[in-house]
Amino acid sequence: MTRPQAARAAASEEPYAPPTDPAALEAIATGEHGDPFSVLGKHPSKGGWAVRVFAPGADGAEVEDGSGERRPMAKLHEAGVFGASFTDQPGTYSVIAHNDAAEWRFVDPYQFGPVLGEMDEYLISEGAHMQLWRKLGAHPMVHEGVEGVTFAVWAPNARRTSVIGDFNGWDGRKHPMRRRGTTGVWELFIPELAPGTRYKYEIAGPGADMPHPKSDPVGFQSDLRPDNSSIVRSLDDYSWSDTEWMSKRDARQATDAAISIYEVHLGSWRKRPDGTWLTYAELAETLIPYVKELGFTHIECLPVSEHPFDGSWGYQPVGLYAPTSRFGQLDDFRAFVDACHAADLGLIIDWVPAHFPIDDHGLSKFDGTALYEHADPREGFHPDWNTLIYNLGRKEVSNFLIANALYWTKEHHIDALRVDAVASMLYRDYSRKDGEWIPNRDGGRENLESVDFLRNLNSTMNGNVPDAMMIAEESTAWPGVSRPVSDGGLGFGFKWNMGWMHDTLEYMAQDPMNREHHHSKMSFGLNYAFSENFVLSLSHDEVVHGKGSLFSKMPGDAASKLANLRAYFAFMWAHPGKKLLFMGQEFGDPNEWNAESELDWGAQKNPGHAGLSRLVQDLNAAYRKIPALHERDCTEDGFEWIDGSAETANVYAWLRKGRDGTAPVLAVFNFSGVQHSDWRLGVPEPGFWREILNSDAQVYGGEGRGNMGGVASKPEPSHGHPHSVTLALPPLSGIYLTLETA
Repeated sequence: MTRPQAARAAASEEPYAPPTDPAALEAIATGEHGDPFSVLGKHPSKGGWAVRVFAPGADGAEVEDGSGERRPMAKLHEAGVFGASFTDQPGTYSVIAHNDAAEWRFVDPYQFGPVLGEMDEYLISEGAHMQLWRKLGAHPMVHEGVEGVTFAVWAPNARRTSVIGDFNGWDGRKHPMRRRGTTGVWELFIPELAPGTRYKYEIAGPGADMPHPKSDPVGFQSDLRPDNSSIVRSLDDYSWSDTEWMSKRDARQATDAAISIYEVHLGSWRKRPDGTWLTYAELAETLIPYVKELGFTHIECLPVSEHPFDGSWGYQPVGLYAPTSRFGQLDDFRAFVDACHAADLGLIIDWVPAHFPIDDHGLSKFDGTALYEHADPREGFHPDWNTLIYNLGRKEVSNFLIANALYWTKEHHIDALRVDAVASMLYRDYSRKDGEWIPNRDGGRENLESVDFLRNLNSTMNGNVPDAMMIAEESTAWPGVSRPVSDGGLGFGFKWNMGWMHDTLEYMAQDPMNREHHHSKMSFGLNYAFSENFVLSLSHDEVVHGKGSLFSKMPGDAASKLANLRAYFAFMWAHPGKKLLFMGQEFGDPNEWNAESELDWGAQKNPGHAGLSRLVQDLNAAYRKIPALHERDCTEDGFEWIDGSAETANVYAWLRKGRDGTAPVLAVFNFSGVQHSDWRLGVPEPGFWREILNSDAQVYGGEGRGNMGGVASKPEPSHGHPHSVTLALPPLSGIYLTLETA
């Protein structure tokens, strides 16, 4: 006698189940029933209780209660719907299904009550659930005394939603979900599943179209393309060790702090000898000490959210809640964050709420309708990037994104979000021709829904994680990007200064002989330097798509290019505003960035390139240690022109000032190709002005020309000051001097 035969022989009762509507059984069998809990599971019935289960492929089934007794089930539909009757309400039960080839056991999901509570339903409906990721997505848990995983997804227009995965042969008929009232959320607790389970949602839209598989929008980990499955992971298994960092983070990220950022694409900073990516663990062992030694205060990663296309560099994410699996698993990423904090480095991630890709497994027509995106392509399609635009006027979509920002800062201890493509969000006609966009309700071009979203985003972040920075990549003159929402601004903490970057790079590309005709390109940014809290950014966007490397943009031979870069970096670090360099710029990588290969580390063997790296290290050290260079980065009282009109000489000179009682710094730059000797500049106080940095120093690859350690002032008025100093200004150089105090 076979094992299935023995099990059936042990059954002591004849199978019986109360009659069920044939149409409902057919809908269950074909995966078309929108309310499976109304049929499956345990239900009061005339004279007792009925239990119905669906076991596709089974010829027969028994139900077993907690006592171990099996009860035979009647076959209600040929596809594998079975039923049995009970006098008393059964407790937690298992099903033993069998056919001629095998027997299998499972705990029936349809006997369990809901997981989401009434308050969760209310907050989700209002678009105000600020811990959305704790309710949607997949969560290992114990529910009604049984271990398993609960799944929940927002798909309000679906006619049926199922969980599919390895555990059910990717068959959408087997685990259809429960609709939760008017929330648009579907949920299901599946017993006996565990972390590591691969899954998707199979969603049947409102029409007659075939169901389609979708990755979990709130999944915490994903397989890489082409599979793109979501993976069940717990958020509660990692133990953080960064209490000290978190306690002092607020002061480290204030407008008066020294903030110097190393922007990095994790996949191409370095690679293994075989050309594969480094893991999060390997990056922690190599990238973090490297950035720490250079003296930067923060690492900024290009987007780490899961994305199907490597060539998007992460800027077309599908899994906003999933750190990319390219470099490891969920907790490997958290360990990388922890390692940054252990090294006293903050971690910034680029965050993309402006658009998302059209990949079939993602958010596009998620429930068979334009759910996350606008239906009208004049609002919902981005012509530059062939992507879809979030419908930020829909409260659930806004909630999804704002909760995601909180998720990264709360669950992964991310220190700042740099919000990508803000300009594209602010204007309805961004990159569109006449007739290709829809005016706002007042007839204008401003995207009022995006403005409301950004203000809500920043207000929420400030109220929940006030010590986390919010940084805008915004390239227009929109007023008040970093002004508080209460004062009519967008509420960001900082804004990238794109105008400064474009103007100064245009100047630096000029031959020194012609720079006098472009003098204002270097000084114009100081006319608006305090209108926002700025980050001076030399980002990845400036060294890709045929733009060449920063090194290649400089004029002259290799030695001149390096001298120009040294002077330019000295200018940047003395200029008001926080600092950002993209990887490779610190040593003057001669090649345009290619995300498919690592940086040209061999260039560092050249003394000139190594010297540039040493200069960046010393600039960062000066920036951190000298209050005048950072305390008043964002206020006018921290800056004073000494000479901004020496066009023919290509000279700029200014004072940087810290709080009262701190020594000022005199910063002087000669962007001409010749030395200026006996160059007189007024200074506010008498004394010895010590040269604390000279980009022409031999240790940086320069010629060693300068002021022999400093100069004493003379009581000779100049530039509106009663005292002055006379300096030697080497060609293509930047010099910092500070008043020596006893």
